[in-house]
Amino acid sequence: MSESPIVITRSRRTESPVELKDFRFTREMIPCYTSNDFIRDYRLSGWEAFRTEPMPTQKDEAWRRTDLRSFKSDSFHLPGEGAHLDLPAVPKALLQPLVADQHGGQMVLMASGAKVSVSQDLNAKGVVFCDLKTAERQYPHLVEKILGKIVNPKEGKFAALAAALAQTGALVYVPKNVTLEEPLHSLLWGPGTNLAYISHLLVYLEEGASATYIHEAASPNEASGQTLHAGIVEIYVGPGARLRFVELQSWGEHTWNFSHERVRVDRDGNLDWIFGAIGSHLTKNFSELDLVGIGSTGKMSGFYFTDGVQHLDHDTQQNHMAPNTTSDLLFKGALLGESRSVWQGMIYVAPGAMKTNGYQANRNLVLSQKARADSIPGLEILADDVRCTHGATVGKIDEDLIFYLRSRGIPKTDAERLIVEGFFDQIMQRIPFEGVRERFQQAIQDKMKDLQG
Repeated sequence: MSESPIVITRSRRTESPVELKDFRFTREMIPCYTSNDFIRDYRLSGWEAFRTEPMPTQKDEAWRRTDLRSFKSDSFHLPGEGAHLDLPAVPKALLQPLVADQHGGQMVLMASGAKVSVSQDLNAKGVVFCDLKTAERQYPHLVEKILGKIVNPKEGKFAALAAALAQTGALVYVPKNVTLEEPLHSLLWGPGTNLAYISHLLVYLEEGASATYIHEAASPNEASGQTLHAGIVEIYVGPGARLRFVELQSWGEHTWNFSHERVRVDRDGNLDWIFGAIGSHLTKNFSELDLVGIGSTGKMSGFYFTDGVQHLDHDTQQNHMAPNTTSDLLFKGALLGESRSVWQGMIYVAPGAMKTNGYQANRNLVLSQKARADSIPGLEILADDVRCTHGATVGKIDEDLIFYLRSRGIPKTDAERLIVEGFFDQIMQRIPFEGVRERFQQAIQDKMKDLQG
């Protein structure tokens, strides 16, 4: 395709903004890490969009089921220089490899600081794996390849905020035909309250490249107060390239988490996107897959488990922009307490995108009387000779299954745990990494303690 594709996204209704106080951010807070005109202009355009974009409301179609009225938008400030020195340190468990015996590179992103280690072998191959500040200073030519090319700052208030004020983030660049045998790992660690963690991840794989990249955002739980995270993820998978992207969200349950994420896959490229969410107070996540090259494929596998009053809203979109493309999405979640999940999915097939094969499914297991799951699949097909299917289910534990297991001498709590683990088995089978599966299985056990109590 010679021209950049036009991606259809859900339109927003023009309604009056919600009654929230203004953010305390100012134009003077825009980071300045480089003299590069392109990066500077991008941040300034992001600020103008942030200044003019209204706060989303429940009158906006994409936000109808997510209420921001208790969001203390005027309480947040950016971390100051050296702020991480006065905050809890990263737990060692979060730094352990999840998909191999060791990392090819590891990055810890903290309030106003970053620690990066990269093997000499990767440097010799021309691989770049660095934090956002270093990327803008030392590799502006690589940043220009992708910054703002995948996610437009005007896509919403929080996308604009991240575009303008991102203080932390990562750049992953893999040159043509380079294969990374060991995975890259980054961790965004966000302790404290009343802080705004603003992040931007940039991933660019040249033609024929191959890599595995794991990114986790995490923080401890706080008894009171709120923390904000706003982020953008922009990923390009070049012709014939292969990317495994594992994304874990384990924010503390006081964190309000907003993110716009999009992956663009070129001709014969392949993406395996694994997503897990167990944390945050409220999450609104836009995850989009753009298949722009003939023969490109993408698989999205999502796991989430909520309890208490958590609210997780995932908005996914699979855009087939070229012929002979394949997408496969499966999100599965379980809910406890008074928590709520929202999944809104759309498969879009552009005119001329024949031989498309698109699949999406969302399955939910409601484990308490007051929990709620909303599941809204969708199709928009503008081409002939395609195969697109979708499905969604919301259900409870079958009492007959519990009776059967108890009749075999299994205690009720163990029976319930086994049923929940069986419910998630289909997702676990899609995850080729034992460490990631173990992390999800531990989350199931931890959450199930609430049910057993």
